[in-house]
Order: sequence, then C-alpha cells, then structure tokens
Amino acid sequence: MKKLFRLLSAQLFAAAFLLTAFSGAARADTSQSDVELAAEWQATWDTYKFYDSAPPPLPGSGLSREKAEISIEIDAPVGRVFPAYSNINNHIGMHSFLKRVVTHKDWSQDGKRYINFTAIEEIPYQGTIVTLKTHAQQRIDLAGLKYETDTWSMPGVVTHQKIVFADLGGGKTEVTEHLTFDADNSLIDFAVANGVASHEATQAALKQAIESGQL
Repeated sequence: MKKLFRLLSAQLFAAAFLLTAFSGAARADTSQSDVELAAEWQATWDTYKFYDSAPPPLPGSGLSREKAEISIEIDAPVGRVFPAYSNINNHIGMHSFLKRVVTHKDWSQDGKRYINFTAIEEIPYQGTIVTLKTHAQQRIDLAGLKYETDTWSMPGVVTHQKIVFADLGGGKTEVTEHLTFDADNSLIDFAVANGVASHEATQAALKQAIESGQL
C-alpha cells in the first residue's frame, strides 16, 4: 500500500512539475530578467510566508511536515569549510541541476548576513530541459558557525534548513544539515526523498571540492 502511495505521489508531482515547467519558460534558462525574478521572489515571500517555520501545518490544510538530518565529515579546518560551504554560489555545479543563482538582496544585521536569492535549475524530463525556480532566503551566523535557509518552489514545497558546523579538532569539520519539509499530503514523501538525496549529493560534492583545494 505504501509503495502504491509513493507511486501515486510521484505521478501527481510529475503532473504538477509539467504544469509548472511548461507554463513558463521551457528552455535552458528562465526568460525573466533579474528584476522580474526579484519581483516574483517578493510576491512569493509575501504570499506563502515560507520563512515562518515555527507552527506546523494546520489540521485540514492538506499539508504535511517531515524532518530529516544528514551529516558529513570534511577533512579540512572549520575556518575554511564554513565560508566555502555557506557560499551558495559555490553550490553551482555541485548539484547536478543547479545552474545559476540570482541574488536579489545581500545585507548584514545584528551579526547575521541575509541573502535573498533565486536558484535556477535545469532538469531533464522526457527528452527536454525544463527550468524550475527556487526562491530562498539565507541567514548566515558568522559567529555561531551556522546558517539557515528557507526555500519555496513549485508545486508549493517549502524547506527549512539549518546547517551547523562543528570543529572536530585535528583539522576536521562535521557539517550537519537539519531539514524540514512542508508539502501537500500527496507529495510529502516524494519531496522528502528527493530533497534529502539532493542535499546528500551536494554534501559529497562540496566535501570533495573542499578537500581537494578546489574551494
């Protein structure tokens, strides 16, 4: 029964994915200007309040929340790992789908650095390339060696990410990602499975790039 539910969830997500992808630009990058993307980011922020991770989805809302935690050990000192890992632009090419990051606003306040951005992903689907956009805000706590990122992407998937860096001594660093996913009941399993797999792949790629000296 659970296998059937996952299959139906995947089919529903695929349908929503196609509707989203082909209702906009279905080419190698979005046709929108950076100014238009910034306006879309603000509208998304105002409408969905994806930064508010405190209350769980309300009963009857049709939404579910699931959490996951993944960690990786990197053979490099935290003073080098933290700035390299927390720089979202360094994730380009590390994630197989992430092609571009458009920064809308970058400022510091009360010891934290805030970055509003949109990530542009190019995803192969049935012989073509479709473009998806993920709107996000990152908050980097320089003194606390941690950062948080909240994202929203179609079809209404919200993620809350808290990434913590621990100095293990001996020039080694542990990076732990605490992930929370909010999505439609029918899509939550698919969103979690694919979200976790994506973050694990990015973790592994960043580890290799940092340890090799590429970053």
